[in-house]
Amino acid sequence: MVLSRLKPRSALRQFFHGQASAGLMLMACAALALVVANSSLGQAYEHALHAYLGPLSVQHWINDGLMAIFFLLVGLEIKREVLDGQLSSWPRRILPGLAAAGGMAAPALVYLLLNPGASAHGWAIPAATDIAFALGVLALLGKRVPVSLRIFLTALAIIDDLGAVIIIALFYTADLSLPHLAAAAGVATLLFMMNRLGIRRLLPYLLVGLVLWIFVLGSGVHATLAGVVLAFAIPLQESPGRPDSESCSPLHRLEHRLHLPVSFLILPVFGLANAGVRVIGLPPEAFTAPITIGVGLGLLVGKVVGVFGTSIVAVRLGLADMPAHATPAQLAGTALLCGIGFTMSLFITLLAFAGQPILQAEAKIGILVGSLLSGLLGFLLLRFTQREKDLPA
Repeated sequence: MVLSRLKPRSALRQFFHGQASAGLMLMACAALALVVANSSLGQAYEHALHAYLGPLSVQHWINDGLMAIFFLLVGLEIKREVLDGQLSSWPRRILPGLAAAGGMAAPALVYLLLNPGASAHGWAIPAATDIAFALGVLALLGKRVPVSLRIFLTALAIIDDLGAVIIIALFYTADLSLPHLAAAAGVATLLFMMNRLGIRRLLPYLLVGLVLWIFVLGSGVHATLAGVVLAFAIPLQESPGRPDSESCSPLHRLEHRLHLPVSFLILPVFGLANAGVRVIGLPPEAFTAPITIGVGLGLLVGKVVGVFGTSIVAVRLGLADMPAHATPAQLAGTALLCGIGFTMSLFITLLAFAGQPILQAEAKIGILVGSLLSGLLGFLLLRFTQREKDLPA
């Protein structure tokens, strides 16, 4: 038993457990989607996505079904961090909270300055950070980046995800069906009653959560939000008589089980289904359209201004402390990584410009270019910035 515990993990297992691996796989699927969409297979690619399986198309099953599982994991992470993690106290929340708020407001303002008209509905597209990509790039840098910055980025991205969930619920909701909405509210109430009654088995929550997803799908509120509601109902407390381990908590068990399929199946499939922009045949003005420039600059410039600027002001005013052993240049590099908005930005694009393929294409070009430049510049700045000497990473 002792020997088995000491045995090093296989290369494959290390790959699947690495943040960098998840980011690289998502990047590879996005690149594959771009290649396929602009090849002779492009028409077959589009046909496959719009083929119907039962009541929904393949793309809808991915965006409304599989992504509900992604949002379930996001909700679990938010609940755990707020109640028992990096966001469990106000001192821990102040700097990432202010940085996240600035990092959502500034990109939206950049976008709106360039898109004051009908296309203003896409203001939230550059406001989100892709936690998988950003942490993946950070993981590639190893000990060059202080641990405090990794914690800061993780907390910021989680608050950012919560903000994106709220934005989707408030601003990207279609016409409401009151009967479905009332039924969804009733099912959500049942879930929280199950929590209060001390039900700790995951299966009942997942079955009731499936019913909740069906009602939310028909309500006009985006179906993925059912995953967040379900997550908030999952118990976090330890099992009675077993205070020695958090692993027995239903929330921790479910979060642990979802990480691999979400990181290495659901998000790559989402990228494969939604990153395929057919640039061949697009009019030249699509590459310089206000939406394209607004999204790209929102991610590349807005995120840095919002995250770095807000953080520095908060530190200078004494509202928060600088992340330990981090330099302002390293903080700026981390802020650049926040401009990687791939997954959530693509998701909001589909909601903001539903049924408008040209506008979606423009936004996707801005997302891809802005995210690529943000990731590359952030990596280079962190790679070649000298960290504080004689201090632990």
